Amino acid sequence: MKTFSKILHEKYGLNASESEQLLAQMERLTYRKGEHIVREGERNSSLYLVAQGIWRGHYLRDGVDISLWFASEGDTLFSSWSYVADRPSLTSIEAMSDSTVFRISKQKMETFFASSIAFANIGRIIFERQFLDMENWMINGGAAQAKQRYLALLEQNPELLQHVPLKHIASYLMITPQSLSRIRAELSKKK
Repeated sequence: MKTFSKILHEKYGLNASESEQLLAQMERLTYRKGEHIVREGERNSSLYLVAQGIWRGHYLRDGVDISLWFASEGDTLFSSWSYVADRPSLTSIEAMSDSTVFRISKQKMETFFASSIAFANIGRIIFERQFLDMENWMINGGAAQAKQRYLALLEQNPELLQHVPLKHIASYLMITPQSLSRIRAELSKKK
């Protein structure tokens, strides 16, 4: 099993010392499946790093639960509206499995990043990675066929199928659960 420091190195390029210094500023928390760090309409301006577990960002539109993204080991969790604009979150962030995260308040993080250029660069690297992940999601989400989007999701996050109900995966893929079942059946016939 990889250490969390190794995961931070692989995902963000942080060396062991940088990882230790960042984690020393953070609080380790555990969440049970189904718990939220923020619900739509609430405020939470903290930033979280996922050490273990699967998370989902989602919102309700006309009574329909829509999945926006999934996060796993090494990924960041935060409400953009709460973090950037100190406004209520437009999304809910929910644990899909029992999870361990590291949390830092926005104020403490800004103090940490302002304390040195090296620490400011850690912040820049984390947020740059977030932008890359978002662009990748937009590109894959725009794939012409739902089957291609499903295969891309499996390649990037195969562990999702173990922890996330298929209705949430279907919502993320912008298809119905029935369409996802057909895709899965078609792929299993090809094996």
